[in-house]
Amino acid sequence: MVDYHASNNQASSGGPSVYMDPREQENDWDRDLLLDPAWEKQQRKTFTAWCNSHLRKAGTQIENIEEDFRDGLKLMLLLEVISGERLPKPERGKMRVHKINNVNKALDYIAGKGVKLVSIGAEEIVDGNAKMTLGMIWTIILRFAIQDISVEETSAKEGLLLWCQRKTAPYKNVNVQNFHISWKDGLAFNALIHRHRPELIDYDKLRKDDPLTNLNNAFEVAEKYLDIPKMMDAEDIVGTLRPDEKAIMTYVSCFYHAFSGAQKAETAANRICKVLAVNQENEHLMEDYEKLASDLLEWIRRTIPWLENRAPEKTMAEMQQKLEDFRDYRRVHKPPKVQEKCQLEINFNTLQTKLRLSNRPAFMPSEGRMVSDINGSWHNLEGAEKGYEEWMLNEIRRLERLDHLAEKFRQKATIHESWTDGKEAMLTQKDYETASLSEVKALLRKHEAFESDLAAHQDRVEQIAAIAQELNELDYYDSPSVNARCQKICEQWDALGSLTQSRRESLERTEKQLESIDELYLEYAKRAAPFNNWMEGAMEDLQDMFIVHNIEEIQGLITAHEQFKSTLPEANKEREAIQAIQAEVQKIAQYNGIKLSGGNPYTTITPKSIDNKWDKVEQLVPQRDRALQEELAKQQSNDHLRRKFATQANIVGPWIQTKMEEIGRISIEMNGTLEDQLVNLREYEQSIIEYKPNIDQLEGDHQLIQEALIFDNKYTAYTMEHLRVGWEQLLTTIARTINEIENQILTRDAKGISQEQLHEYRTSFNHFDKDHSGGLMAEEFKACLISLGYDVENNKTKRTGQMDMDNYRALLVATGNSLGDAEFARIMGIVDPNNSGVVTFQAFIDFMSRETTDTDTADQVIASFKILAADKNFITAEELRRELPPDQAEYCIARMAPYSGPDAKPGALDYMSFSTALYGESDL
Repeated sequence: MVDYHASNNQASSGGPSVYMDPREQENDWDRDLLLDPAWEKQQRKTFTAWCNSHLRKAGTQIENIEEDFRDGLKLMLLLEVISGERLPKPERGKMRVHKINNVNKALDYIAGKGVKLVSIGAEEIVDGNAKMTLGMIWTIILRFAIQDISVEETSAKEGLLLWCQRKTAPYKNVNVQNFHISWKDGLAFNALIHRHRPELIDYDKLRKDDPLTNLNNAFEVAEKYLDIPKMMDAEDIVGTLRPDEKAIMTYVSCFYHAFSGAQKAETAANRICKVLAVNQENEHLMEDYEKLASDLLEWIRRTIPWLENRAPEKTMAEMQQKLEDFRDYRRVHKPPKVQEKCQLEINFNTLQTKLRLSNRPAFMPSEGRMVSDINGSWHNLEGAEKGYEEWMLNEIRRLERLDHLAEKFRQKATIHESWTDGKEAMLTQKDYETASLSEVKALLRKHEAFESDLAAHQDRVEQIAAIAQELNELDYYDSPSVNARCQKICEQWDALGSLTQSRRESLERTEKQLESIDELYLEYAKRAAPFNNWMEGAMEDLQDMFIVHNIEEIQGLITAHEQFKSTLPEANKEREAIQAIQAEVQKIAQYNGIKLSGGNPYTTITPKSIDNKWDKVEQLVPQRDRALQEELAKQQSNDHLRRKFATQANIVGPWIQTKMEEIGRISIEMNGTLEDQLVNLREYEQSIIEYKPNIDQLEGDHQLIQEALIFDNKYTAYTMEHLRVGWEQLLTTIARTINEIENQILTRDAKGISQEQLHEYRTSFNHFDKDHSGGLMAEEFKACLISLGYDVENNKTKRTGQMDMDNYRALLVATGNSLGDAEFARIMGIVDPNNSGVVTFQAFIDFMSRETTDTDTADQVIASFKILAADKNFITAEELRRELPPDQAEYCIARMAPYSGPDAKPGALDYMSFSTALYGESDL
């Protein structure tokens, strides 16, 4: 509940005032402000327009706000219009008491709506007290137009202000913070209209420096298109330093209700449209059902008489046409009707379901169009259809009896004539005279198959004659043509029998004559094939490209070639014997007058091809001799290159191995100071470099070997690749050893480690490096630490004396092998960050120097940055440039990430992550 209060001012009006609840202090009725004529003018115009916007719904309006409400009648009417409720019946008398009673009824209604009115009576309203009348109207506006506004859990004035801010937020030059000066330039009014009705206003053309145009534009558009009366004058708003807040709130509330009312109207219209759409859809389904049902019943009525027609036809063709018409009915005409009937039932059921779901009465089709009526008519249709089909089938079977025998005769006669077509020409041809033995045998087998086929067709000829006899007995109308055709078939059959016997005799005679020639062909083929294969293999071997790698291989090829040449005289004798067989075949054929067709059936090898290949072999033999001799000379030259390379390689290889062993021994012993060791190693390195010409000489010899395509060398186990890798490893090893000494010097100078300590570390490291690999395994490294007095359990170094590996293992047994596993794992993470399982001497020295000297830590650097940052969690570029040298300041700025903590500010940099990154640690 909201109370509205105002203090009594006897000097100004002599009447009581309105008081408001302290919870709505921003809505207080300030009596002093009412003394401002400009504000009072704005309120009069605004409140009057607001009242008229509601009274016009009842067909009336007011002209003077303090005069027209004095009798209470229009005041009660206003409350009825804005609340939608009926007030007590007003008194129609003209006396003062009647007016006071009417005003009291209105005030009682307002109080009944939760508005507590204190020290305000009906007399002030009846007397036309302008201030009290305006205060009362403001109370009504607050209660009925503003109080119920709710936006994001805020209500009344705050809710209306928040609504305005949300709606105008996207618009430039609009910043609604109150209900007075935020509206002076008119842009806020235009923004509200454009947000909801963008087609009414071209917002981009409005200028902030032209408030009169802006305000008039918004007021005119609102009055013309939004039904919001003009409640204020643009000149009054622009001419006032601070426009009246209540007038602005009243005007803005009309915009809120106008737009919210439009949304409610749209929702109501949508609901009505939805209901009407359902109704229209149902009516459309009803109309579709009625039309579909009528059409289907009419089609059934037309179709049944056609199906009941039983007039017979005279010919089979006419009856077949009638059956085809019926099939066309089944395939084309009926299926769509079946679909229509099914769709009709579906539509009926769908319609009834929709009517039931929308609380509508069930659909009753017109008389005779019920689903049951349609099903009954459909049943009658199918009955007539079944009877019609049975009648047609019986008629067709009757006509088929008459045509069956004639058709059977024609069919069998046609098949027989088709089979005999060309048979006489086949039996009289002389194809066996020029055929080979295999072809004659094939023709004989083919003729035997024909004789079997001929016997099988004897039954068909007898059936044709029997059918023709039956047709004569039944007095078939086309009997003469049937008899003539049957006579022709019988005569042709007798002729085929005679020709078949004559052809068999001729084929058997020719077969015997060709068998003797075939035996010679077979003998030729048996001997020609292997001899031909031998010649082809010999030509292939003589032309084959050979690849050899040494003298032994080429000498083996020469020996094999000499053996091949020794077999050539015997091969020539076999060639002459094969050619004699072919000559004998020609002799026999000429003597018996046989026409040989084609070549030898058992082989494609001709005498001419054998002679050609033999000539080719005799040409290739001397060519092979020359090629083998040339290759022998080449291999002798290659062997000389192998020996030359091997002689030098057998010297260089052992030299490199010896030097590698010497370097390993030097790196372990390391006698003298680090500087002395460094000088000795560099001199040793120079002596190795001076050996480089020997390597260069080997490279030259190796290049000659590669150019000669020599891939093996039995005179040495060393390859150029092995020597090259060994030489590079030698140079790398001596350079690495020198670098290790240089790093030890740097570590000693930087960490303050004495020469004795370094010697002690090297001695311990070498002692536990049993395999002299230059690295320690995890257990060897742990033993080395303990031997140097490092307490793995407590992370500190204490001098406990050195021990060797055997004593270390004894210590593990005595202590249960519990020497700080967690701490040792941490140490291994430092010295072996890549988890290779091996600790190098340099990593060992770095760890020991860090453990025994004082170094900066990430925490110390963070603390230093915090001092520069004045104890903040971040630092700025300006502070870095002020406190650090320029190059170091820019280094930090380029690498520090932006600070994102809760106290972050623009330009803040994260020095903590930067400091931890310097030491390779995780972010704090």
